[in-house]
Amino acid sequence: MKRILLFIATNIAVLVVMSVILSLLGVDRFLTRSGLNLPMLLVFSLVVGFTGSIISLLMSKTMAKWSTGARVIQTPMNGTEAWLLQTVGKLAQRAGIGMPEVAVYDGEPNAFATGAFRDSALVAVSTGLLQGMTQDEVEAVLGHEVAHIANGDMVTMTLIQGVVNTFVVFLSRVVGFFVDSALRRNSDDSGPGIGYTVTVLVCQIVFGIGASLIVAWFSRHREFRADAGAARLLGTPQPMINALARLGGFSPEGLPQNLAALGISDKPGVMELFSTHPPLEQRIAALRGQR
Repeated sequence: MKRILLFIATNIAVLVVMSVILSLLGVDRFLTRSGLNLPMLLVFSLVVGFTGSIISLLMSKTMAKWSTGARVIQTPMNGTEAWLLQTVGKLAQRAGIGMPEVAVYDGEPNAFATGAFRDSALVAVSTGLLQGMTQDEVEAVLGHEVAHIANGDMVTMTLIQGVVNTFVVFLSRVVGFFVDSALRRNSDDSGPGIGYTVTVLVCQIVFGIGASLIVAWFSRHREFRADAGAARLLGTPQPMINALARLGGFSPEGLPQNLAALGISDKPGVMELFSTHPPLEQRIAALRGQR
């Protein structure tokens, strides 16, 4: 889950910071000086939207290491670390990608893969995963993460995020323009006022959270593909089925402090809409259907 959570959190933060900077530089004032220039605003939104998502992608490995405290294995310190390097290398070769960095971090059972490029990605596993699963199950989880890399999931999510960002930036400024116009109906001042600035910032955060629903929906579908990819890399779906069943017996993982405000977790009810992963039962059923 960290793979997408980190991406969404970084992306929203970059988007808001860029918008504040551009507003201070007078870009918004230029766009609305003679009314709302929709074609120019759309081009502006495309540039800002995709720049934010691309920056998030390029920062993904660094942010993941920093947020989880992951330690990249340079020289194996024990047999488990040596096995991790060997297993990831074997799976990467089968998947036709370059050897990823392999890292370990302290935490509840989980793993993630991230990175902007297929041949220089990062695969990280938690100490809880290594302690709570058999080697076959850990290998299946590693296969799942390697499949994410081979499928180009982070790049795909970047493109999707760039598109929804574009709409967030565009619609926020449209709403801001009309709110500001209504507040200053009897004013002769030209250009956006404080009402515009505040409305745009609030709308970007609210619309950004709404956009995360769309990103989460795509992410859930990518998880099924990664599960199937792990089954292909291992030659059988059973280890992945066993690993998912084992994960169902663990307590849900707490989010890093910098992500807690997002409130995205694998929970039933309304919160399930924000989940980046489908229910484990659905994933197991999909794998069993491959037999």
